[in-house]
Amino acid sequence: MSHAEVVVVGSVNADLVVSVRRLPGAGETVTGGTFARHGGGKGANQAVAAARAGARVAMVGAVGADDLGEEALRKLAGEGVDVAAVARLDDVATGVALIVVDERGENQIAVASGANAELEGDEVAAALARLTGDSSGPRGVVVLGHEVPVAAVVAGIEAARRAGWTAVLNPAPARELPEDVGAVVLTPNADEARALAGEADVEAAARALAGRTGAPVLITLGADGALLLDGDHVERLPAPRVDVVDTTGAGDTVNGALAAGLAAGRPLREAVRFALTAAALSTRAGGARAGMPRRDEVLAAL
Repeated sequence: MSHAEVVVVGSVNADLVVSVRRLPGAGETVTGGTFARHGGGKGANQAVAAARAGARVAMVGAVGADDLGEEALRKLAGEGVDVAAVARLDDVATGVALIVVDERGENQIAVASGANAELEGDEVAAALARLTGDSSGPRGVVVLGHEVPVAAVVAGIEAARRAGWTAVLNPAPARELPEDVGAVVLTPNADEARALAGEADVEAAARALAGRTGAPVLITLGADGALLLDGDHVERLPAPRVDVVDTTGAGDTVNGALAAGLAAGRPLREAVRFALTAAALSTRAGGARAGMPRRDEVLAAL
């Protein structure tokens, strides 16, 4: 069995980023930008955030047998993430995200899923059986996301349940939740929560979602922090104020740092405060991962 404390089941992408003065409107071209290429994918970003936050992390996903896939895995391994359970698939491209960022740090993102769309449920189940062991072993956290097929998400939830691990589902992009989603901590942003719950008010959305899962719900609110519903208790937790350069990857940092905090035994509210601080610090540099802080930096900022 692996000694992983956090296992991320999710996407691995290459991020192609153009920074411009302002975001283009529909049909508009904005010139004068600068270009950079980064490792990306919400799952891979969450894995890096968890590793920098001090957790031992393993990644379950898929890339193409191409240069972008090789580079993506090399970058993950360089962060200390175990990539042995990431499949290398022939005849399919590694996922790519095209990102435009403006001078305020706001962004637009379009994704070509590539190999991420080929991740199968039985592969996830087999990988997690190796990585989590049985319910008699140490407990950790499985992080899941919606940039891989629903069968992979369901397999991850079921494997976490069998092992007695905490499951965290970041339902981004928003799509119908699996029917048997129970006992999963949900971490949508406000728009995703509204779409999933059919409620305009975020607190009402949190309560509706918790009614489906019977577990805490964390709704991220960007610069306004987050709303945490744990049982009947609702609390709005602020985010630290920082000079924002780029918000890309801030949500991924929340999820990775939250998982690391929970795996380290922090109570949920403390783990959320740790995660929000990490996310705020992450926005001070361009690119999804460049600003992701390490554990000691987050602790110093709390």
